[in-house]
Amino acid sequence: MLFDDQPSHDDTYDDFYAGLPVYSVLSEKSLVESPPPDPGAVAWKLQASEWSEELPDDIMEVLGWFFDHADTAKVKAIVIGEWEENAETSSEQIVKLLAGNADRLPELRSVFLGAISPEQSEISWIQQSDVTPLLTAFPRLERLEVRGGSELRFPPVRHESLRVLRFETGGLPAAVVRGVGESDLPALEHLELWFGIDDYGGDSTLDDVSGILSGARLPALRYLGLQNCPYADELAGAVAAAPVVARLETLSLSMGSLGDDGAAALLSGQPLTHLRRLDLRHHYIGESMAARLTAALPGVEVLLGEPADPEDHWQYVAVSE
Repeated sequence: MLFDDQPSHDDTYDDFYAGLPVYSVLSEKSLVESPPPDPGAVAWKLQASEWSEELPDDIMEVLGWFFDHADTAKVKAIVIGEWEENAETSSEQIVKLLAGNADRLPELRSVFLGAISPEQSEISWIQQSDVTPLLTAFPRLERLEVRGGSELRFPPVRHESLRVLRFETGGLPAAVVRGVGESDLPALEHLELWFGIDDYGGDSTLDDVSGILSGARLPALRYLGLQNCPYADELAGAVAAAPVVARLETLSLSMGSLGDDGAAALLSGQPLTHLRRLDLRHHYIGESMAARLTAALPGVEVLLGEPADPEDHWQYVAVSE
């Protein structure tokens, strides 16, 4: 299991990432004053801020320092935190710089792009770009995680090594959902999509998820998170008959608008007794239906948590703006 609990959209990975302690580059003095014991034994957090006296206000300056001073040949994990959006600096520039220096990062296996807290920028204000150049440039990359869906792009790609792909958004573009479903990812074990709402760019429909639900291009998938979804009942109906479900260990429909209709669809569809975990936290399921779910899956860890009000006519997702 790659994630024991639900990652949070306000986690900025200041302590650990990808199983490694995080080393934050706070200024050009960092490497001199408290150098990491081994550049490959930490996850490097690179960020900028106009509010901190310890940080440059442009991420490109931080990245330049990193390539000039760190032994990048040993680096295994990079967390990109806050950057100052302006005419010269953007997600596209960051992706281009990392991809363009792939030969200097031969051991890189994990990247988180956009580890930015709500205090720094609301999740739906984070401007992203096409992130697939990272996969093209790093054929041995095993983990790619992205926070923020605005302008995010993910055209279909083939990658032999990727094991974890996660998109944390308050609005995931339909084209990204289709791009994932049309990608050949034979090693992918963990796929997590936070759909979000149309107001913030989450314009997908059930048809856009069909490539993922078929599982044809995802033979190694064990964790499927179709989360933060405003059409969770409809999605649950499709999941109930989806070929990909038979090979899963964990299915998550958490953070969305799942109610009694979606829960009933799960119970009436293919057996889910093979699952290790069914995560439905943040839901609109009534007490009796929740009891039916738990009783029908005695060997499965069914995570329900505290329900939202099933009588609430405004059934919201957990993360939007």
